Amino acid sequence: MSSTLLEVTRSAHEEVERMERLIVKDLQNEPNSNKDRLFQSHRVRNMIDSIISTTDKLVEIYEDKDNARKDEIAALGGQTATGTNVFSAFYDRLKEIREYHRKHPAARVVDANEEYEGLLKEEPMIEFSGEEAFGRYLDLHELFNQFINSKFGDPSTEYAAYLDVFSQPHKIPRKQKLTRQYREYMENLLEYLIYSFQRTEPLQDLDRIFSKVVTEFEEQWANGKVEGWENKGPENGHVPAQHTVIDLDYYSTVEELMEVGPEKLKEALAALGLKTGGTVQQRAERLFLTKHTPLEKLDKKHFAKGSRVLQQNGAAAAVQQDDNSKEIALMEAKMIKLCDLLDETIARTKDNIVKKQALTYEEIEAEREEEETQADTESDDDEQQIYNPLKLPMGWDGKPIPYWLYKLHGLGQEFKCEICGNYSYWGRRAFERHFKEWRHQHGMRCLGIPNTKNFNEITSIEEAKDLWKKIQERQGVNKWRPDLEEEYEDKEGNIYNKKTYTDLQRQGLI
Repeated sequence: MSSTLLEVTRSAHEEVERMERLIVKDLQNEPNSNKDRLFQSHRVRNMIDSIISTTDKLVEIYEDKDNARKDEIAALGGQTATGTNVFSAFYDRLKEIREYHRKHPAARVVDANEEYEGLLKEEPMIEFSGEEAFGRYLDLHELFNQFINSKFGDPSTEYAAYLDVFSQPHKIPRKQKLTRQYREYMENLLEYLIYSFQRTEPLQDLDRIFSKVVTEFEEQWANGKVEGWENKGPENGHVPAQHTVIDLDYYSTVEELMEVGPEKLKEALAALGLKTGGTVQQRAERLFLTKHTPLEKLDKKHFAKGSRVLQQNGAAAAVQQDDNSKEIALMEAKMIKLCDLLDETIARTKDNIVKKQALTYEEIEAEREEEETQADTESDDDEQQIYNPLKLPMGWDGKPIPYWLYKLHGLGQEFKCEICGNYSYWGRRAFERHFKEWRHQHGMRCLGIPNTKNFNEITSIEEAKDLWKKIQERQGVNKWRPDLEEEYEDKEGNIYNKKTYTDLQRQGLI
């Protein structure tokens, strides 16, 4: 019954709203592991793509380029060629509905919610290599082999060191970046990083990230501030040294240039449209002229026949070379941005490589299986309710302590302290320790009683007060009285207490 255009429009809106609810419902569930997080992200990404495709269809329907929607609305309103007849349009539509149900008497209403709820349990297929360990690490071995077997790479570089180097293209000389080999390497590296980022972070908008990178790059390129590409254009009308096969900046005399060999000199001369014949010295002299003299000012006798076109198009070749440099520099900028986004993954990859160098193959496989099973058991443990019928205290691991340990420490015995506000302490050890803790000290301070050893094991307020009175009384009997107990000695050596000594002194007897 969804043959009409309006019904298609209605069902499309319903599908979009249902997808939006499913996305909200899915994102409300906190994933337990990295695997579950990836599945959730890819489910949401697929639903977003479905919403985008459906809304594109809706936009096309509402644009109504063929006037089909307009004609259908007019037909529902009973507008015909002869006039407007609402009742005839109504009964024609009713007849169509009855005819449909007569042909399909067993048609049942399908609950779309059940079908869409199944999407929340879906586990999308995500392609990862064994080295990537389901998105935890990067697999750059193929690019590493391409790097060490190239002219711009160091053959002695190890894979662990390559993980530090590949994100720093500014360390590679510029003349080596303009080769086809480097361009292919950078394209492959950028393609892999994009593919890896899309698999591990499917909800990120990579187009928006790259548009920001391009904007910043264009500004830096115009100012000549791109790292590694500071001098990007031809200088003083010269053909850039990278345009030739040989970089003349490295050679100061013709004799040094002759050491390159006749074949390379011939290729360099042919690239510039110059004559390629003669001895090695003649070729070197002819090529060395281009180091300080623009091609436009060279004598015609140095050019080969039919090569004037190359001379005239020297400026065009320089522009093309500049565009090629800009494309490579932009790829480097995108690659550096992706390395920043994948910084944690690259760090984990480095740690994993260093750890693997100290393990055997069997140990590596066992550790990988242990990580997978640990992730599964952690998710299962979170879902299961802890069984604790004896109400045992929880240990450091979040599980009940053993029963024998519970009995050993007497944790089933309760001690109440009235001074602490009838607070309960479980176990003799906790009870004895609490006399030095802040709660008991605060209670004694409120009673105006010093918290000394004399009051250990006293938990009742009345008992503490009675004991404090007795201590005060005992201190009163044994209190030192200076008038009677302080001694004085006269000149003759006679000993008197303070009171007697002062009385005799007043009478002048001493």
